[in-house]
Amino acid sequence: MNQHRSQGPVANDPIAKALASLRLAYFGVAIISLVVNLLALTGSFYMLQVYDRVLAGRSVPTLVALSIICLGLFALQAMLDMVRSRILGRLAQKVERAMLIPAHQLQIVLPRHGLKPEDVAQPMRDIEAIRGFLSGQGIVAFFDLPWMPIFLVAIYFLHPALAALALGGLLVLVVITFATEVLMRNPVRESAVQSAKRATIAEAVRRNADVITAMGFDERAGTRFLRASGAAGIATQKSSDIAADFGVLSRSFRMVLQSAVLGLGAYLVLQNQMSAGAIIAATILAGRAFAPIDLVIGTFRQFTAARQARARLAQLVRALPNDEARFGLELPSRNVEVKGLTVPPPGGRWPLIRDVSFTVSAGDALAVIGPSGAGKSTLIRALVGAMAPSNGLVNFDGAPLAHFPRASIGKIIGYLPQEIELFEASIAENIARLDENADEQDVISAAKAASFHEFILALPQGYKTVIGEGGAMLSIGQRQRLALARALYGDPFLVVLDEPNAHLDGEGEQALLRAIRAIRQRGGIAVIAAHRQAVLEVVSHIAIIKDGALQQFGPRDVILKQQVPRVVKDGVSAPENKPVQQAVATFPRPISPFPQRKPDPK
Repeated sequence: MNQHRSQGPVANDPIAKALASLRLAYFGVAIISLVVNLLALTGSFYMLQVYDRVLAGRSVPTLVALSIICLGLFALQAMLDMVRSRILGRLAQKVERAMLIPAHQLQIVLPRHGLKPEDVAQPMRDIEAIRGFLSGQGIVAFFDLPWMPIFLVAIYFLHPALAALALGGLLVLVVITFATEVLMRNPVRESAVQSAKRATIAEAVRRNADVITAMGFDERAGTRFLRASGAAGIATQKSSDIAADFGVLSRSFRMVLQSAVLGLGAYLVLQNQMSAGAIIAATILAGRAFAPIDLVIGTFRQFTAARQARARLAQLVRALPNDEARFGLELPSRNVEVKGLTVPPPGGRWPLIRDVSFTVSAGDALAVIGPSGAGKSTLIRALVGAMAPSNGLVNFDGAPLAHFPRASIGKIIGYLPQEIELFEASIAENIARLDENADEQDVISAAKAASFHEFILALPQGYKTVIGEGGAMLSIGQRQRLALARALYGDPFLVVLDEPNAHLDGEGEQALLRAIRAIRQRGGIAVIAAHRQAVLEVVSHIAIIKDGALQQFGPRDVILKQQVPRVVKDGVSAPENKPVQQAVATFPRPISPFPQRKPDPK
């Protein structure tokens, strides 16, 4: 991802930008917190007045008046506290919305750079952690912390010695808070990592439920999941234990401190340095002053997780390619040039393909052939930007794909991957690539180009038929036809097909060949990774990949004439040690459903 750093961050840091745009709103929350904390003095002064005035003067009217005033102030405090919580919840939603688009982009970009599934899903979990903290009680404690001096000042007016004791206790609680932060940092990070691994294994089990059931290794799959759950549980328990231990230590010390304030207050009363009512007032004030730190320590695990999540998101988002820096280039129409393309495997060093170079022009169709594991799919994925190269470029009319606006990529590239993934949406939405404003005629044209239109019309709801998760209601061949229609939608300049006829019957294969011819006739480019010989009938060029290297590239007729004169005609192999012969030998031969007749000896 370092190759994108020079393009600058995407709108800087979206989290910081969202928080900056809400600065006035958070300032308003701080003002509300000030008023709430001032109103929190109500109970202390009510107690002080009851002990020193009402009981001393034995005045019922004074008690009633004070009680009414106190009740009104408590009601105001409750209302403002409720308003503050609602405001914080809505502000957290706004921050979350600002992060969703970059996080979604990360889920698309990160797989190109070889990140593990748990790492790809991490941005969304990070958003949940940040939102949970910003809308919970932890953030409330942080808004209350700056106003602790209010209570210290109030205690000081009761007696300076009590304020000194309270201040010393607060310093000890601050030390406990920082110790909690330091000790929890690594356990919280490890807990996030292990929880992500567990989620990945659970998702893999869900995707492979049929295989697990059919072959009866559900017990072993369960053991694997339990092992991951155990590791996640241990990591989570470690951070929870630290939070719980320091929370208990904080609460215990706070109780000791409040008792110390009570004891010191009693001594000062005996010395005639303050009234008896001030003892209760000082105790309540001290408890209110210590409460925010107690709450901070109690929610420190949540705070630490949110802070780490924010750091991870900010670092990843800064590495995203900056779409604002892309040029408004015209759509390519001349050629696609591959220069020295080298692509390593995800997380690996040795390249899957190395130093591949060739050029295809408008109207060309290129068949990429070679034995299994030669690197064909890697080349295909690198062409469409699904895998990040360590070296080399793919240029469209001389410009890298990164120079074109993201909004125009769909008009440049159509892609049918080897593993078909469809959305739980209607057939029309899948063909139109989830474009809700797609032109119906464009959708129908793409379906016709894939010879899938008649099948769709036979469905009860036609193009509005919802196909279920992953296209569950369709057969694998029908999914491939639908994915082909999606690749052809909008007549993109480059159509890249990875094993497009792997699951097609004879009729489907003929539809595929017609689609490739149509791409060439309209001036587009088709690149097909193929294991079936029929594709060679409609291509103009052949690229032979072996062991990650480009063995040969050139016009189809020239290569076939030189290497395998009769391969298209009757499948007869050429002399040994020829690259084309070795590649084409991997193509499965069609099996006739009719028995072959033996020649008549006569």
